[in-house]
Amino acid sequence: MSETRSDIPASLLALRRLQALRARYPMSSRILGRLGLSLLLLFASSVLIFCGIEALPGDFASTYLGQAATPQAVANIRAELGLDEPMVSRYLAWAGGILQGDFGTSWASGQVIADQLWSRMGNSLLLAGCAAVIAVPLAVGLGLVAVLYRDRWPDKLINMVSLAAVSLPEFFVAYLLILWLVVQTPLAVFPATVYDSMSLIEKLHTIALPVATLVLVVIAHMMRMTRAAILSLLSQAYMETAALKGLGAWRIILRHAMPNALAPIINVVALNLAYLIVGVVVVEVVFVYPGMGQYMVDAVTVRDLPVVQGCGLVFAAIYILLNMTADILSIFANPRLRHPR
Repeated sequence: MSETRSDIPASLLALRRLQALRARYPMSSRILGRLGLSLLLLFASSVLIFCGIEALPGDFASTYLGQAATPQAVANIRAELGLDEPMVSRYLAWAGGILQGDFGTSWASGQVIADQLWSRMGNSLLLAGCAAVIAVPLAVGLGLVAVLYRDRWPDKLINMVSLAAVSLPEFFVAYLLILWLVVQTPLAVFPATVYDSMSLIEKLHTIALPVATLVLVVIAHMMRMTRAAILSLLSQAYMETAALKGLGAWRIILRHAMPNALAPIINVVALNLAYLIVGVVVVEVVFVYPGMGQYMVDAVTVRDLPVVQGCGLVFAAIYILLNMTADILSIFANPRLRHPR
């Protein structure tokens, strides 16, 4: 006997409706799923950041007051900052403030953290944005050239240089550029440090070395992934058919291979853009650049936990946002999802 609608539990009905909506709107359901997963990851990141920083050895009160501090003075500072409260209560208070845009106040300087974060984040985004504008088209272009001249000297030269760039850490590349273009050059065209009081034009000139460092670090990975994605498609049967029809190599690559290779290329570009934002910490410290990375490192040295937690959460949010954007763009780049049967 067939079951009636009243015999089916409400949870099962809701599940069936959800499955029907997913089948009818595959793109929308996948995008909503990515959004929900990103929010869940952001919440998990906030918990890990808070608990991880709380587990670090040392204490701000002891560091702030020095070795001559009495136990009573340390206890007073801890009570004033709320460090004597349970960790769960402090996390809920911190997370509630974050939801309202309040990152708290710096323990060391007494400044509002949100104001400092937005100012420093603008500097970091300027540095990462300039590097991305140069690195992304250059990496994709070099990947196309490597595919076009596969197994010939341009391909071998590009692969050799990219392997060398991948093998070198960013701080080593930064110090090499400072040595060659600042210390040893008689012209001293590029300064080794950047100051927050400069105008935009002056900053664009002075960030040449940190931008060059970031470009050299990320361009190799994007180029190699672009090359690998296109080469995997050129072995497909429809690519061989296009070649047999007499189409040129550039036309085959640009018109037939690139559209199908967009999804993996978008993913690797987004991952490297996320690295540009999160990985600027080392570069900012080397060049004394007034960005979020330098701000966080300065806070770590004095155990300024609210600043470290705020910077860590912003870095995590940017990384998750860029990965979510890459997933959504990959969904739009998939013809089977754009035109479901």
